[in-house]
Amino acid sequence: MKRMNLPAPFDAARALAMAQETLSIEAQAVSAMALRIGDSFAEAVASMLACQGRVVVMGMGKSGHIGRKIAATLASTGTPAMFVHPAEASHGDLGMITPADVVLGISNSGESEELNAILPLIKRMGVPLIALTGRTDSTLARHALAVLDSSVDKEACPHNLAPTASTTAQLAMGDALAVALLDARGFKADDFARSHPGGALGRKLLTHVSDVMRSGADLPRVGPSASLMELMGVISAKGLGMSAVVDADDRVLGVFTDGDLRRLIEKTGSSADLRSLCASDVMHANPRTVVADALAVEAAGVMEASRITSVLVVDAAGRLIGALNTNDLMRSKVI
Repeated sequence: MKRMNLPAPFDAARALAMAQETLSIEAQAVSAMALRIGDSFAEAVASMLACQGRVVVMGMGKSGHIGRKIAATLASTGTPAMFVHPAEASHGDLGMITPADVVLGISNSGESEELNAILPLIKRMGVPLIALTGRTDSTLARHALAVLDSSVDKEACPHNLAPTASTTAQLAMGDALAVALLDARGFKADDFARSHPGGALGRKLLTHVSDVMRSGADLPRVGPSASLMELMGVISAKGLGMSAVVDADDRVLGVFTDGDLRRLIEKTGSSADLRSLCASDVMHANPRTVVADALAVEAAGVMEASRITSVLVVDAAGRLIGALNTNDLMRSKVI
């Protein structure tokens, strides 16, 4: 039976040293690349801005994996983009590219056979080509309208073989393109949210007070002449920990919370006859309110700033139309 060669005992100190060296090499590669940004980068951004179709990102192997991420980042930041595999393009997928598109070709060597094989066809279609490559004298670079230099001095791999620093440089250059493009387009946070409706940012920027507030029969409200007992009954029944006090036209006069009741008892003493009090005697006048079309995250900010756990929602005339508390915001994942 052939004996297996077992690895040497694990050296934790060496592992840490290798990790630190890797990060240092890759950080230096990105920093050096920043110094080479120039007119060609601006030309690439201008070409993508002028694109009436999509930015078609292409790359083989590890460059292909980076290309998929770059395409996704572009698409989520306002620049329509998609990834097309160069090998598949030679077998029919080239039809996915139209004259209205721009192609971003990624290859560290610039000599990827599958990618270079379709360069003449791309040129014949009149599609602008942007090259993202580590060799500015490569075949890919020679065919390109603009060349983005992602060359690195060495890979982080101790054998200088595995794509490490070079793919980090490609990824960083892709991010630089995306950020420059979103800035040029005036792409804002709410635009980003519309592209990410299922994410936390999307919920914060797309969820309005009207989406999460309680309304109608679920609203706790009493008139100013309601007794304290009636007031507490409404608070208990509606489960918001408070009740609005409104006039005959539903305009908000004040608010009373279960916390206010505890403080009232502490102030007056247990011997006081609270049954003689009415809502107008105990309410807080001019409470904090929000409007229905405000963002739910703004309502959360009002509650946090005022150190309250619920807030009333009013219309332009100050009439009560809703209410919400922190539990409502947590259920909707706004906070």
